[in-house]
Amino acid sequence: MYLLGYDVGSSSVKAAIVNAQTGECVASDFYPKSEAPIKAHKAGWAEQSPENWWQYLKEATHAVMNKSKIDPKEIAAVGISYQMHGLVAIDKECRVLRDAIIWCDSRGVPYGDKAFEEVGNEKCLSRLLNSPGNFTASKLKWVKDNEPELFEKIWKVMLPGDYIAMRLTGEICTNPEGLSEYMLWDFQENKAADFLLEYFGFDNSILPEITTTFSEQGRLTKMAAEELGLVEGTPVTYRAGDQPNNALSLNVFNPGEVASTAGTSGVVYGINGNIAYDPQSRVNNFAHVNHTAEAPRIGVMTCINGTGILNSWIKRNIAPEGISYEEMNEMAAQAPVGSLGVTVLPFGNGAERVLQNRETGCSFHGINFNIHNRSHLLRAAQEGIVFSLYYGMEIMKDMGLEVNRIHAGHANMFLSDIFRTTLASVSGAVIDIFDTDGAVGAARGAGIGAGIYKTPAEAFRTLRKIMTVEPAADRTPYLEAYARWKAFLLKE
Repeated sequence: MYLLGYDVGSSSVKAAIVNAQTGECVASDFYPKSEAPIKAHKAGWAEQSPENWWQYLKEATHAVMNKSKIDPKEIAAVGISYQMHGLVAIDKECRVLRDAIIWCDSRGVPYGDKAFEEVGNEKCLSRLLNSPGNFTASKLKWVKDNEPELFEKIWKVMLPGDYIAMRLTGEICTNPEGLSEYMLWDFQENKAADFLLEYFGFDNSILPEITTTFSEQGRLTKMAAEELGLVEGTPVTYRAGDQPNNALSLNVFNPGEVASTAGTSGVVYGINGNIAYDPQSRVNNFAHVNHTAEAPRIGVMTCINGTGILNSWIKRNIAPEGISYEEMNEMAAQAPVGSLGVTVLPFGNGAERVLQNRETGCSFHGINFNIHNRSHLLRAAQEGIVFSLYYGMEIMKDMGLEVNRIHAGHANMFLSDIFRTTLASVSGAVIDIFDTDGAVGAARGAGIGAGIYKTPAEAFRTLRKIMTVEPAADRTPYLEAYARWKAFLLKE
């Protein structure tokens, strides 16, 4: 018996097949092999074609089925992870009306800010746990005001994962975790946030049907099965945004547990057992995959848009041509902790929530032409990313969420010893690195949703730890570098 997981990102779509009994990932692949394009028609905009996601998913599915050589009849369930906060709009014939406005698009910021002021800060924070900000509801308000003829044609709006589930099953649904990404889940009333729908002028019928994270959410249609080389009727039993799913992938379910990831964007995501919020709304709060009104599980998230994308920019524009990321890390290691005073603020990929939705851009500080070289710039970029994450972690601590141990996957920036050690040393937290990823986590989530695993503990009993990273014995250089970084940030 096998489980199939998808991770629908903005860079690629990854698929993984997991043996349900052993927990072994028997095949994984992704498509496209070069980073998927993002359309930026104006500064601060970011759009992708949902049809492209489906084409990438088909290619990734064919690849893993060919690699694994398993009979499609042996796939017991399908799970979906997806890039959060995107907006997909369809008409009554289920045709996509425009390219999706994705997570790093900033055009919703003024609409969210205005709603926060006019609806009331306290009402938004106490019921949504966030300001409406730059989330999906605010993006939809932009469509309503700027594309009114198109808006009139909208039958349903969906998140990227809802769209993929619709293409698989023909069913249109979402869940409380998903609606909390829209900023349309009312944690007081435990239902869709009617007060914000009314403020923005959206009819409740525009939302998909609400189901639960771990449940049968439809079965593969004949058409989808034929396109993918799978079996009609295979159930889809799990769906979650990429950061809640990353936490699930790392067996993070309970209060005090913390997960981190550092791909295109960087995230620290901790579980709070209480309904709480930051008064300045600088961190995000979402319903976690196992949240219920009776047993709250709130994912408190600090997200930095300019993470792996900064590192890739450095590789293309500053590092020697043809160098690998591993060689870049070796070059960065030639510089000491603190990069001899070079400081990088990594905010060059849209509005940053931790900066109250300001779009400051990336900046380099303290460069001395007589002492600094590439190694200092390369190291300072990684340190700047870590320090921006720790700045968010300080806010999380103020909300009562202590970060003593972090779970992370062995991927992206966590492949860098500089990155891992800097994060452990500035935060004082121990970091456990595991052999997993979002697609494998989605497959395990599907096993929970299908009832193959009775508990999360059973689903993750075979999760393999690769290494543990301890803070440096002397944390002083890291803390001094962070203090300098923070001083530059507060001047901005």
